Amino acid sequence: MGLIRFAVHPTSLIADWPEVYRGYLTGSDGRVFPTRIEVDEEYVGCRRTTSESCKFHVAYPVPDFGRPFVSTASLPEREQPYLLVVELARGKIVQIRNQASAWELAGMQIPAGFAAPSRAAHRAFASAASSQHDIAKSTELATEALHHAFRAAEVLTLGYSSQALAGRLQRYKSLPASVGCELQGSTPDADANELFTAAFNAAAVAVPWRSIEAVEGEYDWSAVDRQLEWCEQQRGDQKLLVRGGPLIDLGPDGLPAWLARWEHDVFNLRSFVCDFVETAISRYVGRIRIWEVAARANSGGALTLNEESRLMLTASVLGVAKQIDEEAQLVIRVDQPWGDYQARGQHRLSPLQFVDALHRSGVGLAGVNLEMAMGYLPRGSARRDLMDISRMIDAWSVLNLPIQITLACPSSIDDDPLSYPDCEVDSRLWPVDCSEATQAECVDRVMELLLAKPTVSGVYLSHFSDAVPHQFPFAGVMHPDGTPKTALERIITQRQRHKSRE
Repeated sequence: MGLIRFAVHPTSLIADWPEVYRGYLTGSDGRVFPTRIEVDEEYVGCRRTTSESCKFHVAYPVPDFGRPFVSTASLPEREQPYLLVVELARGKIVQIRNQASAWELAGMQIPAGFAAPSRAAHRAFASAASSQHDIAKSTELATEALHHAFRAAEVLTLGYSSQALAGRLQRYKSLPASVGCELQGSTPDADANELFTAAFNAAAVAVPWRSIEAVEGEYDWSAVDRQLEWCEQQRGDQKLLVRGGPLIDLGPDGLPAWLARWEHDVFNLRSFVCDFVETAISRYVGRIRIWEVAARANSGGALTLNEESRLMLTASVLGVAKQIDEEAQLVIRVDQPWGDYQARGQHRLSPLQFVDALHRSGVGLAGVNLEMAMGYLPRGSARRDLMDISRMIDAWSVLNLPIQITLACPSSIDDDPLSYPDCEVDSRLWPVDCSEATQAECVDRVMELLLAKPTVSGVYLSHFSDAVPHQFPFAGVMHPDGTPKTALERIITQRQRHKSRE
């Protein structure tokens, strides 16, 4: 079993660093190794089943940036421990240099504000790397290098977002991507209708099998009908684009409880699942053209289904859905798209490989929806900077499938009584107190970056109002009392700005 070790300074960090246990190693091709983290008084050890070179990814405190995920460069296994912060600074600087070169070759004009923090990062890193005999001094310099590197990455990626989005708007009469929100089984209050249509041109109608057929054979479609009728009645600048689903949620507690007695009978289970998909799509043929057929099949958690069973089940329901409505666009949702969950060693396929297997099987997949729940535990993703998000979208673009994004960012770390009980905000990851302002900044910047990507066909928020039951705590853009959050105002302003540039 391969072991790679890192020295940590000051050692007091280890006592207040629970995030280290969620770190993991990846290979040169980006696949996540099952990783066991071992921590003692001054070292962090990472064990995996191979001894090839790897990168270490971990949430690490960066001045002014909170605790974002940071990656080392590719490191060979060796007897002597690496100084962790030096290797994290090296990895970030390498990432920035490679990305700046790629974007410049593609015709991007590097922002004027990029040079200063980039030079500062290189100078501090050079001093840190050459003074590792003095661990305290090297750590201080490498931490400074990390700060400047993250600043340079922020400036560079914001420059890319602005220039790429401007180019996309010049090529089309209107932005060829939807900006939407999931309704979560409820419709906005009457006095919020105008705010919704001012911010969004698309809506996702929830079709939760667990609620619709809580008792076997007894269906209640009233909530779905109500959402769909509301969408059809809205008249903003254009009619709302409607997406339905997910029909099958293969995450924890995503399926009806009565299905549990069939979990070891894969053939009968498949029959029940396909029957519900056929019933739902047949009911709304012609009214819903885009279907999110399955969700969280990549990570799983429903019943005792293993990875192979989930893959076969997803392929079956996609095939049934295509038979019922040949004109429908079929999408599946992928949670934790960086594949962090693979570090536990329970999954053989990466999220991208899982979708690629479905796509190659010819089941009619028309797109993928990546769920980016920023800073949530345990079913979300660690907080990553804009450059990491950009690189992740580029990696998924190799599938040549339209990409939709479901985005969730918290506005508070308080207890949210209407959120799922197994999901919480990781408050330690944010640079300042998690608030409306940090949510607005996150949503505004991430959404603009995503809309600048040619392969992104839509960006959806996870839910509209915190006054209705929802999965991710305080990720809505309306307070429970019905007043709008700052994030909603930023979305409306951004959409107006896009229209003025068309």
